[in-house]
Amino acid sequence: MASIKTAFAEQAKTWKFLELWVDPVLFPPKILMLVGDPDGSCSIFNPASDYKLVVTHSNYQAAQEWLLEDEYERVKGQLLAEEIM
Repeated sequence: MASIKTAFAEQAKTWKFLELWVDPVLFPPKILMLVGDPDGSCSIFNPASDYKLVVTHSNYQAAQEWLLEDEYERVKGQLLAEEIM
């Protein structure tokens, strides 16, 4: 388990937080992952497509507006990189 924790700690240096967003209208629901970088930019990935990058925004508000425009809803909570180190 120590090597997994070390791997997470190394990856956590490249991102600040992540959130899951879901489109509840579809079944099964479509899930996207929003990753906030330490520089303030945010990237949105599709876990169902090998974590393919969908779009990048310069800030959290722009990424959030993009998701809300497509009627995605944020899953409660955030995973902070500092919590897994």
